[in-house]
Amino acid sequence: MRFLNTVKNIWSVEDLRKRIGMTLLLVIIYRFGCYVVLPGINPDALTAMKSFTADGLMQLLDMFSGGAFSQASIFALGIMPYITASIVIQLAGMVLPSFQKMQREGESGRQKLNQYTRYLTVLILLVQGPAYLYNLRLQVVNAGGQVEMGIWTVIFLTVILAAGSMFIMWLGERITDRGIGNGISFIILVGIIARLPVALFYEFTSRMPGSTGNQGGLIMFIVEIVLLFAVTIGAVLLVQGTRKVPVQYAKRIVGNKQYGGARQYIPLKVNAAGVMPIIFAQAIMFIPLTLSGFGGGEATHGFFATFSDINGFWYNFVYFIMIVAFTYFYTAITVRPTQMAEEMKRNNGFIPGVKPGKKTAEYLDAIMNRITLPGSLFLGIVAILPAFARVFGISQNFAQFFGGTSLLIMVGVVLDTLQQIESHLMMHHYDGLMKDGKIKGRTTGSAY
Repeated sequence: MRFLNTVKNIWSVEDLRKRIGMTLLLVIIYRFGCYVVLPGINPDALTAMKSFTADGLMQLLDMFSGGAFSQASIFALGIMPYITASIVIQLAGMVLPSFQKMQREGESGRQKLNQYTRYLTVLILLVQGPAYLYNLRLQVVNAGGQVEMGIWTVIFLTVILAAGSMFIMWLGERITDRGIGNGISFIILVGIIARLPVALFYEFTSRMPGSTGNQGGLIMFIVEIVLLFAVTIGAVLLVQGTRKVPVQYAKRIVGNKQYGGARQYIPLKVNAAGVMPIIFAQAIMFIPLTLSGFGGGEATHGFFATFSDINGFWYNFVYFIMIVAFTYFYTAITVRPTQMAEEMKRNNGFIPGVKPGKKTAEYLDAIMNRITLPGSLFLGIVAILPAFARVFGISQNFAQFFGGTSLLIMVGVVLDTLQQIESHLMMHHYDGLMKDGKIKGRTTGSAY
């Protein structure tokens, strides 16, 4: 009954109703474009491309693009080049003084950084476009098909691929401005969820008697759904987990008014790095997978074979260690206790029992070190859960939803979107989505 009342309240808010409708319209346009095949490509010849993206990192890229990668769509490159460019600009803002200055300039600086991100996205697309087309031709030819890839054809199709990705970026910006939630994040979410029904159906049919897959019956399928629900709950706790540090502000009397004196909290996130450690580790672990394609017969055994098996022990062990290391590294870059301590001191704030200044910075640094350890271990476990799922006989497509980048992005984006919907409801004096408390999204509404 409460759910129906909530839906009725959402529909009653005109602004919220229009935003949700605009979001759905733009998502439909995006999904339609995912099925528009590149000019000159025979859709019947893409069987090899679909098998090429059936597992590994290529499957993850195909998931993020909503299946457009394997279908040789005009949206084949998806939104990932923009995400890559954003990460590069973000890292540049941490080490380059000129970019740090633009970050401090407010809205004007943010617009400059967004423009640089777009320029870098175009450069990445101009490199990835021909690489994707070369791989597409290779897969089609190996399957016995034929596709013409002259220099002018490559240039023409590269322009189309680049334009498709830039159009997706434009759709994301329109969703952010006129829709609900973060547009780029929402598009990634749609791409991931689009593969869920197919994965569920395949897993269900493979468990039924008489199938050629891993049998187990309906009971086993229900157990898998319950485990997926439990893993999702764990991911929610990981995304929302915080350590609240109390901060007391000194009282100031100005005329007849009193300022300060209130106790507030600094929410230090257990997983301050988000999914960035997984992205970094995944990029490095993909190097052996790439090199194995040039190793000939040597790629079938030894080092290449060990680190090309995404379900193998050594691959996941090294992957886990790298995620833990990158979590500490990225947390150290993004969370700056010294800066936080200086801001508190400037605003007459202090942590009870801790001296302002250097002692406060050391105290905050010690807390971050303590909470980052369990956060990094949990993040590493979530990242390698798909491999454990494969050990227990879960299909590759369905196993991807048991952890990794896709699960964390799904959880984070859904929480952000629900938080925005709740804010609109409460602004119009309606009850929130939860009976007790409020929904907390991520501190940044980014896709990563």
